Order: sequence, then structure tokens, then C-alpha cells
Amino acid sequence: MKLRLIIIGMILSSVTSTRGQDWSLYKKEIAISKADTLPYRILYPENFDPEKKYPLLVFLHGRGESGDDNEKQLTHGGNLFLQKEFRSNYPSIVIFPQCPNNSYWANVNINPDSNGKRSFNFVERGAPTKAMEMVLYLTNELQKKDFVDKTRMYVGGLSMGGMGTFELLRRERGTFAAAFAICGGDRASNVEQYKDVPLWIFHGEEDKVVPIAHSDTVVQELKKHGRPVRYTKYQGIGHNSWDFALAEPDLLPWLFSHKK
Repeated sequence: MKLRLIIIGMILSSVTSTRGQDWSLYKKEIAISKADTLPYRILYPENFDPEKKYPLLVFLHGRGESGDDNEKQLTHGGNLFLQKEFRSNYPSIVIFPQCPNNSYWANVNINPDSNGKRSFNFVERGAPTKAMEMVLYLTNELQKKDFVDKTRMYVGGLSMGGMGTFELLRRERGTFAAAFAICGGDRASNVEQYKDVPLWIFHGEEDKVVPIAHSDTVVQELKKHGRPVRYTKYQGIGHNSWDFALAEPDLLPWLFSHKK
């Protein structure tokens, strides 16, 4: 395990050392539906040709990157998709929406106890949050584009975005070819609705912000349904398991290998 983390750390260094990358390659856009708006950044492939079809990846950030500056959501993962290897091997359209501070990707009630430890109670049914409503709107609008390959749409996210990934899968059933969720979670009864989607789930075993039990729940339910799932647990790692998950050398080859 230690050797594996060292190797991932070396890969991570090569990714995070690109903090000087030109984020302006992610075009600033705003989705508008009635009175609601959602800022997002969109990265087109090099030599983008609207006459061709490209895979689409929706990336959902964590709580710390919420806001309305249309910048912070690129903090984790933004540099990964600017890497030459990614752009050469997986010419794709990558979307980073930004959740406002007054909303949340997933429909979940968060209750802190007297010690500040938080519990997450995922809603089984009910209306989506305003932020999720706008992600659903944006996803549906993008599907209408002729240059989007509807058979190769993907979603992934971390922490709040990991929870949002599960929720988007169940609200957009049949849309996504594969997904990954980092330090997220969901209600056991929701899992059946996306059990057929290939999933890779990541979590740090020492996570004190979003306990690993929430990912365990999803994995256990998928196994009950007899569905294959990849589950990577990082020993000795806390909440920032995204640093390691996004540096996994097999993540992108695995994700883009799937097609509906």
C-alpha cells in the first residue's frame, strides 16, 4: 500500500506542478433557465470540430469551491484535463459547473453534533436542489448538441460533488456511460436507480469530514444487486482523497473505455 501511494504521489506531483496552466482554455459560460443561473467552465478539445462527435465529462466540485466567481471550481481537477496526455488521448468536452454558496449538489440534510461531527442524511425522494436543477438543465441542453457523443457521457466529483454524482446518476437514468465518486455517499435505497452504471468509488479511510461509511453503503448495495464496482480505499488518508484518486493512472483509461 505504501509503495502504491508513493507511485501515485509521483504522478500527483506531475499533475499539480502545472498550477501555472492557462485556465483561460476553460471558457466561461453561464447557463440560464427562467430566473436561475449556473456559472460553468467548458473545455473543448484541441482542434475542436463541431462536425465531429466528442465524449462529455461533467465534473462536480466540493463544498470549498462553491461560489459565483466561476473560478474556484477548477481548483481540484482543472489542471488534470489540461495535461497534454489527456488532450491527446481523450479529446473530450469537459464541464465544471459551480454550485452557489446557498445551495448544494445533492439533496442531503447535514446535521452537526455537539462535537462538530457531521452526519449526512440523504433524501430518498423529493425535488432536487436549485443547483442540481440547473445541472440537470445544463446536462439536457448539452445532450442536444450535435457534437456531443450521447453514448459517451460521464460524470464524476469529489466530496459534495461525489454525493452530487450519485444524485445526478439517479435523476438522469440512462444518460451516463460511467462515473466516479470521490469521498461522497448516498442513501442505500437510492442505489438501485443507478446500479447498472459502471462506477469507481474512492475514499480515505481516515476521512473525518465525510466518513467512509457513506461510500461503504453504496458499494455494499451495489454488491447486493450483483453489480461490479471498483472501490479504492486509501489507508491513512483523510478527506483529501481526491489528490490520490485524480492521480490514479487507470482512472481516465477506465472511464473513457465505457460506452452505452
